[in-house]
Amino acid sequence: MIYRVSYISDTYKVKGYLALPYGMNVDQEVLQLSLQQFYDRTDLEVEQIACPLYHPHEDVREQRLSVFVYCRGGIGRVGSVRATWLERFAQHGQLVFAPCYRGAEGGEGWDQFGGADAQDVTSALDWLSTLSFVDETRISLMGFSRGSVNATLAAATWQRQDAGNGETDNGVYRLVLWGGVADLALTYEERIDLRRMLKRVIGGSTGKYPERYEARSPVALAPQLSCPVLIIHGEQDMQVDPGHGKLMRERLEELHKPFAVHWYEHYGHHMPEEVHKQAIARMFEWLEGPA
Repeated sequence: MIYRVSYISDTYKVKGYLALPYGMNVDQEVLQLSLQQFYDRTDLEVEQIACPLYHPHEDVREQRLSVFVYCRGGIGRVGSVRATWLERFAQHGQLVFAPCYRGAEGGEGWDQFGGADAQDVTSALDWLSTLSFVDETRISLMGFSRGSVNATLAAATWQRQDAGNGETDNGVYRLVLWGGVADLALTYEERIDLRRMLKRVIGGSTGKYPERYEARSPVALAPQLSCPVLIIHGEQDMQVDPGHGKLMRERLEELHKPFAVHWYEHYGHHMPEEVHKQAIARMFEWLEGPA
């Protein structure tokens, strides 16, 4: 079951996708009521966009599921959330959520490439962590390509509210950076084709606003991370140079942060279908494995 939901980030109504593990269902009205109560808004829609051929027989509300948040790459219509990826992720038994980022798919506001739009991830985490069928201590994030910026920002800053005593705790269980940008200033230098877009959404060049590029760079955020990190990268990646994955690995090693690396020597930014499925299975083994 896959739903497209509306939720609130800052003052904007934005969009995201929620995918349930195979064989599980939940009434659309239950999700809608949860969103409306949490955000105190009556105009938050839930739309079912995909359903398995066989009827799901298990009520998700009887579960305590781990959560996997997929932070998409690209901007706007480029790199939008891939439904096939949602399905592949959901096959591994976790609740999957994918923010679309503000300004995309009918959402309000505009994407700043890891600026204020970073709250589109943390606001979703706030809501997801309150669902009765969620294990709020096992919420993991995966950032693909540019999504590594939003995922790392959320992992570095989001804290889970403890409903029992009102205190907060480090919220993100594990972080995955898949073909991820590590240094946005380096991306500006490497990807001449992206410079106009980056200057537009960030406000200027690396020379004019170096601090804005640094604030969006996972290598600069690494000291704030308290969860294990998995780096997935292809040696033949032409969109995000493999040097980004190596740079992040070196930084985490330097900081003595827990991390693992899945390196794919013969593949690039996007993998053949069967290799992609195998890489996803290997990723979930790491997510569910010992710390």
